[in-house]
Amino acid sequence: MEYDECMESYTCPMHPEITQNYPGLCSECGMNLIPVKSGKAEMPMDHNKHDNASLDKHAGHSTNIFKTKFWVSLVLSIPLVLYSDMTQAIFHWSAPTFPGLPYIELAIASFIFFYGGWVFIASAWRELQAKSPGMMTLISLAITTAYVWSVYAVFAGRSDTLFWELGTLITIMLLGHWIEMRAVSGANSALKELSKLLPDTTEVVRGDHTEIVALSELKEGDVILAKPGGKIAADGEVVEGESSVDESLATGESKPITKRAGDAVIAGTVNGDGMLKIKVTKIGDQTFLAGVMRLVAEAQSSKSRLQVLSDRAAFWLTFVAVGAGVITVIAWIAAGAGTAFAIERLVAVLVIACPHALGLAVPLVASISTTKAAKNGFLVKQRIALEAARNIDVVLFDKTGTLTKGEYGVTNVWPIGAKDEREVIRLAASVDAYSEHPVAKAIVANAHEKQIQLAEIKDFTRIAGKGAQALIEGVIVTVGGAGVIEGKNISLPPEIETEHKKGKTIIYVLRDGVLVGVLALADVIREESREAIKTLKGMNVEVAMITGDADDVAAWVAGELGITEYFARVLPDQKAEKVKLLQSKGKRVAMVGDGINDAPALTQADLGIAIGAGTNVAIESAGIILVKNDPQDIPKIITLSRLTYTKMMQNLWWAAGYNIVAIPLAAGVLAGQGILLSPALGAVFMSLSTVIVAGNAMLLRGRKL
Repeated sequence: MEYDECMESYTCPMHPEITQNYPGLCSECGMNLIPVKSGKAEMPMDHNKHDNASLDKHAGHSTNIFKTKFWVSLVLSIPLVLYSDMTQAIFHWSAPTFPGLPYIELAIASFIFFYGGWVFIASAWRELQAKSPGMMTLISLAITTAYVWSVYAVFAGRSDTLFWELGTLITIMLLGHWIEMRAVSGANSALKELSKLLPDTTEVVRGDHTEIVALSELKEGDVILAKPGGKIAADGEVVEGESSVDESLATGESKPITKRAGDAVIAGTVNGDGMLKIKVTKIGDQTFLAGVMRLVAEAQSSKSRLQVLSDRAAFWLTFVAVGAGVITVIAWIAAGAGTAFAIERLVAVLVIACPHALGLAVPLVASISTTKAAKNGFLVKQRIALEAARNIDVVLFDKTGTLTKGEYGVTNVWPIGAKDEREVIRLAASVDAYSEHPVAKAIVANAHEKQIQLAEIKDFTRIAGKGAQALIEGVIVTVGGAGVIEGKNISLPPEIETEHKKGKTIIYVLRDGVLVGVLALADVIREESREAIKTLKGMNVEVAMITGDADDVAAWVAGELGITEYFARVLPDQKAEKVKLLQSKGKRVAMVGDGINDAPALTQADLGIAIGAGTNVAIESAGIILVKNDPQDIPKIITLSRLTYTKMMQNLWWAAGYNIVAIPLAAGVLAGQGILLSPALGAVFMSLSTVIVAGNAMLLRGRKL
């Protein structure tokens, strides 16, 4: 369905108290929410335009509706079965008869038809209004035909009624739909599970005391408490305290993340053993969780090519079934089999041909894969993007911030006049501790990482364009670039020049004018990048790199990661051209970038993947969004795509093959060999086929990515 942007909210027809500002599924019954405009809910009528049509055939239904109707219909069908000719023939007994028995059977069958069967008829009416006849239309035709013929037979004084067939058929159909609704509700649990991440209330700091308030009362700027083991109630920034936070349900990160003052936290994540005071920065629809829910809803409303194919096949199967039913009736009447027998064959054909399994085959797998993706830290914005991932030939990574951390880090340390590397780092970091330069910050961070105690300094001075110096333990220590050694006759090891040619930043450390050590810094390569590229190559997927950096920097990073094809000195507006270049070689390209200056390339690629989206999850140029900066999620995307496609094809083959075999059997082509399917048995097979398809889809949940 195409949702109008002017729609104010979305609500559930069965649970109108449940509303939200974006499309999705009801957290109570799992059905699609409908748009509300000007306070009035507008039911979607055009199923051809409804992107989730195959899972929407139960619009207005809940699992409990089918459950209740099934049990009532089952009990009422028992006397109809006991008094049927088939039961009496099998068990060789005669049921007691009494005046008015046919009318009592008619009354029971009528109650089953209108109470248990009306849900199918109402759904069929919606299908016909939408000009999209399908499964409900076939079921309704079958039960209506059986009921109308039986009513005629009673008042005409005939004994060839179809009451027991009608009762058992409706009962079994209700059972099949009950099972299916449970499966669909479970598969569409992504939004429901996400909504459970948030607590109902939170503790807000008010002056020197705290008070518990509902989440709806939170405002930006409020300071809330996150107690040990509790859920964080809103997106915000830690202002006091330190604790580890479990973000696995929100970002897919398995390890708890240490949070301290200044760090951002996400609503719905679980606090560890520390106490945190958090300043609320985002509420409501602006939060990370709301953004994730919007993307999951969009993904569940979008279609893949295979789903379009299955929907079209199910649509045409309806006409094939009706045509086959008409031919069956004419053929059996012409053969002298009798009207009641011919109508029974018609009912069997209509029931067994219901495109239940075919209509469920792809959407159920797609829904499960969307949920699985979200749990693994990447969000499928368009299902067609996930489908494309299985055919990718080459993954083109943007370097900065993707393969690398996008920040300086110390890569080499050469102690020349110092006793060891730690001494070089201690001196450099002590001087740079007062500098805001990115290189200086990287050196200080490296000292903290190695737990090196900084020295006390005096007389700190900046040297314009060169570096800085300070007095440490009575000695002048100078730290800076090549400018600090100009004019000094200093001999450097050849490996320093080698690293410089790789594009690294070289920092010199001098003590009283004497060189004591050299550091090399560069944009740090992620360890995850090495594993990701190794895994991709093992999957027979090529890897390429694109960057705006100089050739020597690009060559160094590519060499470190084992990438043979790379593009250097590429401006942001030229990246799309490089994607086209790869595509011109017949390759299907996945572009992985930050989703900002890479937007044109992400759009041009066969598959756009935005990495490191963080809390900005609404990147329009990408089909798939990674919640965290982890290139190892790229192989997971391809693996999930391949698994999803395999399950879809298995289900399609089963559903199509079942109908090819079942329709002729229901029509009675093997009646001469004593093989004849009753409408009730046809309903069993149809429901069993649906359950098999649903069960096969569920197996995807347990597969490891």
